[in-house]
Amino acid sequence: MKFIAGFILGLVVVPLVVYLYFISGAAPVAASAQPMPFEKMLARKALHARLEKEMPKSAPVNADEANLEAGARIYRENCAVCHGLPGQPETAISRGMFPRPPALLEGKGVTDDSPEETYWKVANGIRMTGMPGFDQRLTSTQMWQVSQLAANANKLSTAVRALLQAPMPPPNPPASTANAAGQ
Repeated sequence: MKFIAGFILGLVVVPLVVYLYFISGAAPVAASAQPMPFEKMLARKALHARLEKEMPKSAPVNADEANLEAGARIYRENCAVCHGLPGQPETAISRGMFPRPPALLEGKGVTDDSPEETYWKVANGIRMTGMPGFDQRLTSTQMWQVSQLAANANKLSTAVRALLQAPMPPPNPPASTANAAGQ
């Protein structure tokens, strides 16, 4: 009887404490705040379990020069603002994100991920990380090209590397600012 009462109490008390933790404002929600207890571990486990179930089993786009060059152009336009470019400083946007976006084209981290895993992440995004899904913005071929680029970043040709290392142009001012300055 005591076991059943303790079990029922646990079913009520634990969810109530978690609920109070969130509604009291104690849960860290700012990008600069430390993660919640077990947040990284649980998010990582959930991501890897989902990847195992859903990521494609093979890449329909090869890692040839043409696809890697196309991937480099797509990366510069869509990914570099958060993930950076080789040999260039971290962007202001990436410095303000939590968790910090990985540098996809330098060092370990993504080059040891399969193109299939990277494709799933590019297409679907990753909740609570700032990583958006691109399945509504890029074609499947484009997502495969950028996935092949990331997976093969440690063995790119000089031409592809040159595309990635060119400095980013300064951002265009918003239309309202440009119009106001011109008047």
